[in-house]
Amino acid sequence: MSFSASPPEGPSSPLLGAVSAAPAIAAPAATPHDLLSIARALIDLTKPGVTRMVLATTWAGAVIAPGPIWNYARLAWAMFGTALIVASANALNMFLEADVDALMKRTQNRPLPSGRLSPETALWCGVSLAFIGIPVLDVFVNAATAFLGVMALLSYVLVYTPMKRASSLAVWVGAIPGAAPPLMGWTAMTGTISWPALSLFALLFIWQVPHFHAIAIFRADEYRRAGLRVLPNERGLSYTKRAIVVLLVVQFAVSALPALAGLGGKIYVAAAALLGAGNVAYAVYGLSPSAGPRWARTLFFASLPYLVVLFAVLVVGAT
Repeated sequence: MSFSASPPEGPSSPLLGAVSAAPAIAAPAATPHDLLSIARALIDLTKPGVTRMVLATTWAGAVIAPGPIWNYARLAWAMFGTALIVASANALNMFLEADVDALMKRTQNRPLPSGRLSPETALWCGVSLAFIGIPVLDVFVNAATAFLGVMALLSYVLVYTPMKRASSLAVWVGAIPGAAPPLMGWTAMTGTISWPALSLFALLFIWQVPHFHAIAIFRADEYRRAGLRVLPNERGLSYTKRAIVVLLVVQFAVSALPALAGLGGKIYVAAAALLGAGNVAYAVYGLSPSAGPRWARTLFFASLPYLVVLFAVLVVGAT
């Protein structure tokens, strides 16, 4: 993929000769406003909204994990290292998808398509964050958490991101690094991966797929223009609706895993049952031919508090 704005001038170019003969003009010094704009663009490059959600689930995994009083220093290092790796993944994703972002309304104002940052800056920012974040987790937390961080970063950047242009199955690949944060929080506190930790991973893993299919329905045209493969464009709206129903039934079943692993208690069981049944019922309503993008949008936004409530109950049950 090339981000070159224009071809370089050859040695015999008259323009090159004219520029060489012209007196050098000093570039204007950066103003505080320029520096602030660059700082804001660098922050936007890391997708702070996504990073906050990842850190919330990482923290939840650490709190839910068994053991004595928290090791606050280790938790702080785990959060810091995870934030750096997530920021790295997001920056590298924007570098690789700058052409796609320019074609979608919701992403046109990101730092690269808007011209606020150069592709080179995004690349070096992403690489630098990774080279800091991984050693932080390895040295100040433990090897298990660092390993999970590396696997999540590589699978997101090198597998999921390019696969989005080839197949709608990419959503299943992207759900793997997306479900890693609570697992990383757990291993940060315990140093091991256990059955209860895997139940948290499974809950977040399956939640992402119908969540993404819903947004793919009401943004299908944007994804088509951008050349990204999503289920509604590959298999049609009716097929995608049926897939969402099946996936939410699976999600309902998977939400029982933390309880079976001894997490959350009776309050969690009640919350998972009520919210899960509500999700399935609304998804079944969506099978009606009259249900379209508005239904999908509602389902998408309803899935956010669903996840927040379940993890909040798990955290409360662990404290």
